[in-house]
Amino acid sequence: MNDYKGMAYLKNKLNMKKLRVNTRYKFYEMKQMVNDFQISTPPELRWFMGTLGWCAKAVDSLADRLVFREFGDDIYDLNEIYDQNNKDVLVDSAILASLISACSFIYIMPNGDELPKMRVIDGRHATGVIDPTTNLLKEGYAVLEYDDNDMPLMEAYFIKGSTVIYQGGRLVNVVENGADYPLLVPVINRPDAVRPFGHSRISRACMSIVNSAIRTMKRSEIAAEFFSYPQKYVIGMSPDAEEMDKWQASMSAMLRIDKDEDGDKPTVGQFQTQSMTPHTDMIRMLAGLFAGETGLTLDDLGFPSQNPSSAEAIKSSHETLRLAARKAQRDISTGLLNAGYLAACVRDKRPYKRYELADVRTLWEPIFEPDNSTLSVIGDAIAKINNAVPGYIDRETLRALTGIAGAEPESEVMSATDIERTLGVNVNEENNGE
Repeated sequence: MNDYKGMAYLKNKLNMKKLRVNTRYKFYEMKQMVNDFQISTPPELRWFMGTLGWCAKAVDSLADRLVFREFGDDIYDLNEIYDQNNKDVLVDSAILASLISACSFIYIMPNGDELPKMRVIDGRHATGVIDPTTNLLKEGYAVLEYDDNDMPLMEAYFIKGSTVIYQGGRLVNVVENGADYPLLVPVINRPDAVRPFGHSRISRACMSIVNSAIRTMKRSEIAAEFFSYPQKYVIGMSPDAEEMDKWQASMSAMLRIDKDEDGDKPTVGQFQTQSMTPHTDMIRMLAGLFAGETGLTLDDLGFPSQNPSSAEAIKSSHETLRLAARKAQRDISTGLLNAGYLAACVRDKRPYKRYELADVRTLWEPIFEPDNSTLSVIGDAIAKINNAVPGYIDRETLRALTGIAGAEPESEVMSATDIERTLGVNVNEENNGE
């Protein structure tokens, strides 16, 4: 008998983790609340708070470079299942959700005699007990639908061989399947022994730096008001003098102030304008910290360099991002393959063993698309390698390097000379005889 922790345990676990994941999504969507220290902000402007899209940039810059192509050595037709489930949108949604919430889930739904359906659920709405060996779940729980008050309306409890559906807290359906694992598959970003459900791309350091940058933007916005209209002062005005309109005094091209009865005149002056340099320097410093945390460059965060970089220079400056993308490909490949494996079990109504798909590979497009000069270098290198070891680099390897599929090889057509050599006749003489 299977030792399940139960649906109540998983609901409590999801409620504990949901707050953290919601915080990441707020930073990604630029809706987070930033604490104001209330030191340099006038009371009238404490309600004002800007937004900054660095967290979204950190996630999207990596997610956009992870382009899943297909499964290689696909003896179980997993590509067919993914293609029928809108592969481009499905995989991209799973990747984006896993980068934000550390783990997303692919929910597999039996569809009678048709191919099974697949749906992505982010980390706010699903959880489970994971098998660290296969990265598949032992049991899982997901909220499939919410009501208008953001309360669970339809829930699903996943165990081996069946999916139990609840609506409004009542059992409404039990969907049987032929799989050895629950039909809720985690797609995890950067798992480890301590945190098997992975790490978010939006780390605590990223959130702290963004909050500091937003506060700096707010201070610079306030300073810009005083920079645009420097504060002025008048010393020695008579108490009986008519009060001047503030805006008229600030905007007037000519300001007249008469002497009083004793012949005294007031002194007009202007405070020294505030400099914007400290604010811009601090923003740049925070951008450097954020770039170092995420593998981006200052150009990516809105601080362009003076000289445009070449394609090779851009690729070299993003070495940390390239390594992060390679790591994400390895981690996410396991989730995509696990989802395809269980979908094949549902489709064929047969409990395949996980090791039977050990030779199936996930193929990705290149992280950086090569430019013309890079293609020329690759071509020369391949020609030299294949001259030394004939056939060492084939069409598949070339596509992995360049991302270019190329035209299919044409069928071989024998020339007239080949026909003559094969048949021992002169084709032209026979044609003339006819």
